[in-house]
Parts: sequence; structure tokens; C-alpha cells
Amino acid sequence: METLPKALEVDEKSPESKDLLPSQTASSLCISSRSESVWTTTPRSNWEIYHKPIIIMSVGSATLLFGVAITCLAYLLKVDDKTKVILKMIGPAFLSLGLMTLVCGLVWVPIIKKKQKQRQKSSFFQSLKFFLLNR
Repeated sequence: METLPKALEVDEKSPESKDLLPSQTASSLCISSRSESVWTTTPRSNWEIYHKPIIIMSVGSATLLFGVAITCLAYLLKVDDKTKVILKMIGPAFLSLGLMTLVCGLVWVPIIKKKQKQRQKSSFFQSLKFFLLNR
């Protein structure tokens, strides 16, 4: 094996070697909900757990109400026929998109609750596995 000359070797305590080492790895930067560490037991607030479904339900509700308003305006306002046809097409489209988004958010909440229960039940088995594998 070749050895590097002393001039090319970098001392581990030198500032140059610290610049070469990344402060965070790519895996720690790209953490998703599926790749959370099994061993972390930091308690999370309800907002951290349910913020995505709450946002989805809010956007769905707003879109649904916008669709209802546009549809009502199409039937209540006296506008020309071309505008009325456009409002009658756009209103139900927003109404259905809003309802679909709202239902997705509503279905997501029980899924998260079930996932939280499953994590609590399996914590004993995870600690047992950790104990047995790290002897």
C-alpha cells in the first residue's frame, strides 16, 4: 500500500479537515414520516401530529365554500348567458374538488390515530429487540 507524503496528509484537528466533513448527512436532511427513527421517544404535540390533515381540511373547506358561492351566484345573479354558463361549470367543479379534499383530510385523522396506537403497542417489542441485538 502506498503511503501519502507528510505534506499531503491533513491533520484531523486542522481547520481544513473540518471543512471537508459535512455537518449533516444527506439521510439526516431528508427525513420523512416513514423514515423516523424507531428509537426516538420524544413526545410530539398534537399540532405536530395533526397539522397536515388540518391544513388539508381547511383548504378543502375553503374550496367547497368557494364552489357553493360561485354556484349560488350563477343562479341568483342576472348576468349574460355566457357568464352564467361559465359560472355553472366552474361552481360545481370547485364544489366537488373541495368536498374531495375535505373528505381526504377527514379520513386521514383516524389513520394517524391508528398509527399512533400501533406505535405505542410496539414500543415494548422495539425495546426488547434493541436489548437483544445490542449485546
